[in-house]
Amino acid sequence: MSITPIIPRRGINDDGKGKKHALHKLIAAATTEYVWLQDDDIISPVETPETQVDLLILPLRMQGGKSLLERLQVAEYAALQQLTIESAQEGKPVLCSGANLIVRRERWLESWADLHPEIPSGDDMFLLESFKRRGLTIAVADEPCYTATIQAIPTWRAFFRQRMRWAGKAPHFTDKDIRRCGTKVLLANLLQLFCPLVLFVKFPIEYRLIKKRDASVSLLDALLLELLYPFYMAICLIGGLFRRGW
Repeated sequence: MSITPIIPRRGINDDGKGKKHALHKLIAAATTEYVWLQDDDIISPVETPETQVDLLILPLRMQGGKSLLERLQVAEYAALQQLTIESAQEGKPVLCSGANLIVRRERWLESWADLHPEIPSGDDMFLLESFKRRGLTIAVADEPCYTATIQAIPTWRAFFRQRMRWAGKAPHFTDKDIRRCGTKVLLANLLQLFCPLVLFVKFPIEYRLIKKRDASVSLLDALLLELLYPFYMAICLIGGLFRRGW
């Protein structure tokens, strides 16, 4: 399988227009059938998977230090990754990350208008929506040798900026599976805010997701994440929806 790694770098190949335009520039210049989208700060997988599908979702793991922020991120990311893998295996993917993704080059270029070039980020999720809407083939390769490692964000300020940016794109999603999943998560956390007993229903479900993806996450860190998540989600939603320029 012919494949070209695509690694957009801020200020180097984006011409000052942001990540999506850097991706378009690099992908348009590639000559291989497939492109492998990666972030510039990841530790790459040790092997390259073979594929014949249009979009191949590859696994990620987060590496963090001993700070509370980094530990909570590792726990949260494990849950998100497990949801990513399981939903894709069930044929109804609701998440994917452009930090580790293989795409048929021509299909990506055909989806350019669907990626909302006017919005600075979100290329991966808008791409997933576009592929699902067009009935293209999507698969997942969940093997340790294909897993890339990303670093936890070291500061609270950068963390909330990233999460608010993610939340700000939510109103633009149209895929029914993505919207349904987002609505369930939102309602469950709102219920927990007003009725803390909901925690006893939510926690076993989310702890299972965390431990299946990253067994190193402690029970205490998972519980702290569960207790804080409704407040953190509310902050990110409000900030993301009202802050302009995402």
